[in-house]
Amino acid sequence: MKTGITALACYVPDRVVTNDELSRTVDTSDEWIVSHTGIRERRLAAPGVSASDLGVEAGRRVLEQRGIGADEIDLVIVATSTPDYAPFPASACVVQERLGCSRAGAFDLQAGCTGFVYALEAARSFVTAGSFGRVLVIGSEVLSSITNWSDRNSCVLFGDGAGAAIVESLDAVPGHEIRASWLRSDGAGETALMRRIGGSRVPFDPAVHTAEDFFLTMDGKRVYLFAVDAIVRSIRSLCETAGLTPADVDWIVPHQANLRIIEAAAKRLGLPVERFYTNLDRYANTSAASIPIAIEEMVGKGLLSPGQTMLTVGFGAGLTYGGNLIRW
Repeated sequence: MKTGITALACYVPDRVVTNDELSRTVDTSDEWIVSHTGIRERRLAAPGVSASDLGVEAGRRVLEQRGIGADEIDLVIVATSTPDYAPFPASACVVQERLGCSRAGAFDLQAGCTGFVYALEAARSFVTAGSFGRVLVIGSEVLSSITNWSDRNSCVLFGDGAGAAIVESLDAVPGHEIRASWLRSDGAGETALMRRIGGSRVPFDPAVHTAEDFFLTMDGKRVYLFAVDAIVRSIRSLCETAGLTPADVDWIVPHQANLRIIEAAAKRLGLPVERFYTNLDRYANTSAASIPIAIEEMVGKGLLSPGQTMLTVGFGAGLTYGGNLIRW
C-alpha cells in the first residue's frame, strides 16, 4: 500500500511583529537579528488564543481542500510543545470535538520542533497497518505563550502558527507518497531546550518559583551544533535508505529555526543553499508548524512538480531529529 498526503493547509495569526517593533522593548536591533538568524518578522497570536484554536483553523482548511467531512477522519494527531493544557487534556481532543470528528480517536505528540516529522510517520504507519483509514495530522504552536520576552537571545526566534495534513492510502486517490522516514533522539541533550518547571521532575513550588521559571530556556550554542549535525545525518540516512544521494533530492524543507544552521548544513553536504526552502524570515521558528507552513507556501508558488523528491528534516527539544522522504 502506498500511503501519503492528500491535502495540506495552514493558518497563521494576522498580527505581524517586525524586528524593529521588538527592538522598542528589547535590547536588540533588526541588523543584529537578521545577521544572527535570518529572521525579519514573525506572526503572534492574540492573547488567549491557544494551540487548539490555530489547529482548528488549519484543520478546517485542510478538510475543505480535501473535500471531505470531519466525520470521515479516523484519528487526529496534534504535534505541539504548547498544548492548551499541561499536561492534559490533549489539545488533539479539543480539536477533534471542535472540528466535529465524531468517530475519531485523538492524541497529542510531543517531539519538539520535530513534531510534524514524527506525526507524519506515525500517521503513515497507522494507515499502512490498517489501523486507521484517514488521519488528520496537525502541527500547532503558540510559542509566544512560553517565550521570555525580556530575553533578547531567545525571544527574537519564535512565532506562532499551525499546519495540517491528511494522510491516507493512495490506492484510490492521488496524493504525495511518504516513501520513508528516519526518526532519532539524543536524550542526553534534555537540558539544551526545555521548560524547567511544572512537570513531575520539578513541580511548581510557589515559595521558590516565579512566573519567569515557566518560560522556555535554550542553550543556543549547544542547540546550534546539534542542529547542524542533525540535519546532515538525517538527510544522508534518508537518502541511503532510498538509494539516493543528497544531490538527487529536488527540495529539502528543513525546520525553520535559524538560517545560519541551514547554511552550515548545506555547506557540509556540498549542496547549494537554494536547494533548502526557507521562509523563516517572515515566520520565524514556529516549531511543529514550520515544515507544513513552508510546504504550503511552496505549493502556492508553484515550486513543487509531480514526481519531484522532497525531503523534510526537523530537529528540536528532546533532543529529537529526523525526516521524511516524500515523492510529490
